[in-house]
Amino acid sequence: MRVKVLLALTSISLCALVVVVPRIIEAKRLSSASGPASAAVLNVPVQNDKAETTVGASVRNDTSIPLREMKQKPMDFKPEREANENPKIPHKHKDAPDKVVQNSVAASEFVTPNMPTTDLNFNGIQYPGVACNCAPPDTNGEVGATQYVQIVNEGYQVFDKTTGASQLGPSGISTIWQGFGGVCETSGDGDPVVMYDQLAGRWVISQFAGPSIPTDECVAVSATSDATGSYHRYDFHLGSNFFDYPHLSVWPDAYYMSMNVFNSSGTAFLGPQAFAFDRSKMLSGLPATFVTQGVTGGSTEDVYLPADLDGSNLPPAGAPAIFVEFPGNGTYRVFKFHADFATPANTTFTLFDAPAAAGFSQLCATTRSCVPQSGTTSRLDGIGDRLMFRLTYRNFADHEAVVGNYTVSSGSVAGVRWFELRNVSAGPVTVFQESTYQPDSTWRWMGSAAMDGDGNLAVGYSASSSTIFPQLRYAGRLASDPLNTLGQGEATLFAGTGSQSGTGSRWGDYSALTIDPNDDCTFWYTNEYYVTVSSFNWRTRIGTFKFPTCGSSPTPTPT
Repeated sequence: MRVKVLLALTSISLCALVVVVPRIIEAKRLSSASGPASAAVLNVPVQNDKAETTVGASVRNDTSIPLREMKQKPMDFKPEREANENPKIPHKHKDAPDKVVQNSVAASEFVTPNMPTTDLNFNGIQYPGVACNCAPPDTNGEVGATQYVQIVNEGYQVFDKTTGASQLGPSGISTIWQGFGGVCETSGDGDPVVMYDQLAGRWVISQFAGPSIPTDECVAVSATSDATGSYHRYDFHLGSNFFDYPHLSVWPDAYYMSMNVFNSSGTAFLGPQAFAFDRSKMLSGLPATFVTQGVTGGSTEDVYLPADLDGSNLPPAGAPAIFVEFPGNGTYRVFKFHADFATPANTTFTLFDAPAAAGFSQLCATTRSCVPQSGTTSRLDGIGDRLMFRLTYRNFADHEAVVGNYTVSSGSVAGVRWFELRNVSAGPVTVFQESTYQPDSTWRWMGSAAMDGDGNLAVGYSASSSTIFPQLRYAGRLASDPLNTLGQGEATLFAGTGSQSGTGSRWGDYSALTIDPNDDCTFWYTNEYYVTVSSFNWRTRIGTFKFPTCGSSPTPTPT
């Protein structure tokens, strides 16, 4: 049972500055993993001189028995349905000529494409996604020390990363919340994300939940590096609005999350909101809090993503987390989130810099029926109103790099706009390189970008046209390739043999490209495809590839 506690706030006035100091009452954590979870206070408003900081304590938390010992939730043949709504984000973007298009497959028409082929290449979870019977699958996955975990609406599966063999699942995500109680156990609603916290060797699995609309974020942190073991489980109640499209990231001091916030009926966009969860408490299975400064910028604000740490080099000591906003206003607005769990009034979320983005035309701004496919007149949602998962951060010996992507309209088809920002901690932030990969008439969208330990960059994405069934493809560049090019060209991870009809045109809503933490070289990519022309019959694929020079002394990046 969720318990709400009204907290008394004490305010003092000093030189016309009002500071409201929070008093947080934490629930006692149960020592037994088998009993009902503990309850705690909800949102606690804390006022400082610049913005209002909200502190929320976990509604409940516990530590589960090992996941492999739980009764796995089986296939659940519910009526087919569209997954969580994912309302479109309104923008005031002004289209402009795209002057950074790469119009050849490799660095130039005179260069032979040289993308490496896949090593592992195998099927992941397929429709109905174990429990959801819905589309889209929201496919993503992450690679750890010995395992790969894939997650979809609303199922998960654990694979041996050496062989691709299944170790557990596919099973419903609700398996993870067995015996936990509350909406996380009974009303999980998708938008799942899985991460591997390589700094601690732990898995982080999340999805939103709510009795009618998503109001809670359910987060499970593994107790060890084994994804089939026990989890520290948390339910965080975020409020009464419609909290949509949660995307999390790992940073040394916290787990950060972005949300797109709508009114409770989902009919009006209120703005983006950033959250920070107390990582140290969650790694220990203790009652934990989150801090947030609420919706930022209002309904005219573009949405953002938090930067996810890749590699073993930490950000500069004490560096705030980085959030980057979709450049609907023509700039990459970079925010810094300083989370202070001990003194929440010291928490800040501030605009740090806003370097100009190259011009582009927004893809299908007013419709989901956008991307053509072979064998059907049904078109797919290109999702051209936000940055795509993940936004990645790396700290090299001589520079920091933040890499991301989004989908634009280029030459009347969809293209993947990728970018690399530098100097994100000290400033001024610079756009080191950016380009739209659109070498022909094929539509490319639903991208995910990452960089290996040598500074080589890759982007995975969907590809389709009126003569091509949706495929999984990837393209990339070596650190020594000419700037603003995916100089190694393109390769196909898997060619679908069918197209999607119906399902509200939904596709995605995201995919995931991640890096093996052991060698810091091997890319793992997962996305969806179809076998036949059908509705609600998606499949997923998982593949790995590696630039052959990775791990040797890298050639310096051109300047």
